[in-house]
Amino acid sequence: MKILILCTGNSCRSQMAHGYFSHFLGSKAEVYSAGTKTHGVNPRAITVMSEEGIDINHHTSNLLDEYLDINFDYIITVCDNAKEACPIFPGEVKLIHKSFPDPYDAEGTEEEILGEFRTVRDKIKLYIEGFTAVLLN
Repeated sequence: MKILILCTGNSCRSQMAHGYFSHFLGSKAEVYSAGTKTHGVNPRAITVMSEEGIDINHHTSNLLDEYLDINFDYIITVCDNAKEACPIFPGEVKLIHKSFPDPYDAEGTEEEILGEFRTVRDKIKLYIEGFTAVLLN
């Protein structure tokens, strides 16, 4: 099974989702993430995922165009902008949209910003736990 998580900058939400899909599905899926632009993997996303025991430090921020030739089973957009920009992929791909707030936009002290990253992380985790439970049954 091949899964692509698509976001705007491929720096926060899609990276966290990528980490959780890889964690929950292991070798049962090839997981990719991409953006309509690349902003680099956000260090705060790396931090809050490491709190969960998931290492996304090795992830790269990739452009959607790099994956147009792959036959995905699922493409999951995690923001409205990515949903609008998602091109047509060949094959029997299932397009799924689930929008999450962008923690990159959080303001305040470092602890308040990390708190927003944790909130978004936890929402993504809940969604992906449910999604993968259905896939595995």
